[in-house]
Amino acid sequence: MIFDFRFWKYFANQQELIDNLGSSYMRGFKKRVWMVGFFGLLLFVAQELWGMNTQQITSVYATGGKDSFAIARLVSLAGIIIWAFLYLSFHFFGIAFLLNKITGIELSKLAVLQLYVVGILLLEKALLFFIFVILGVTTPVSLFSFGPLAVTFFDHPFLIFFFNQLSIFTALIIALQVRFIRSFRDINPRTLYLIIIAIHIVMALLTAVVSILPLEEWYLQLVEGGAFNE
Repeated sequence: MIFDFRFWKYFANQQELIDNLGSSYMRGFKKRVWMVGFFGLLLFVAQELWGMNTQQITSVYATGGKDSFAIARLVSLAGIIIWAFLYLSFHFFGIAFLLNKITGIELSKLAVLQLYVVGILLLEKALLFFIFVILGVTTPVSLFSFGPLAVTFFDHPFLIFFFNQLSIFTALIIALQVRFIRSFRDINPRTLYLIIIAIHIVMALLTAVVSILPLEEWYLQLVEGGAFNE
């Protein structure tokens, strides 16, 4: 049998999708992958053009005149496009490949799972971006995460950024991954939950490490010539 993959249809009916994947041939999946990827790219570009996460270096852009500002903005836009590609590829291909090695489930099935994971991550970013645009301000932590709570109890940026990666959407993703994997492999639920949670914790730790690196300071030194004057 053949069934047509519909992203939003099966987003709300995962069990039907799982049943179809187990007994039928899927059609139209690649088209939806490109659709989600294109939406993700547009979202990252929209955030960049709006100035999200670039407020610390905007003043540096503006001090060099119109030409320097235009070039700097184009370079920044190219950088965010590359980052969007890496981000989407990692969560789609990278995690699917990792889960394939851990569970032995076919990569094609796990790719379907991770497409929905990417969709949930983009949904979180889109909602946060929408709120920021409405309010006209941004925050260094996600309103949907434990980041705001961490700010109340911790002073160290590493801990704040770590908890900022754990959100209500993370819990939704974990539940989705566990349910999907258990539908194709008989794995102890407790063991599977530990594996999936461990993966998310490791990713949160890595993100927190990168977040505390003085990337902006290094960039300012590079732009101002400090990196070449030493």
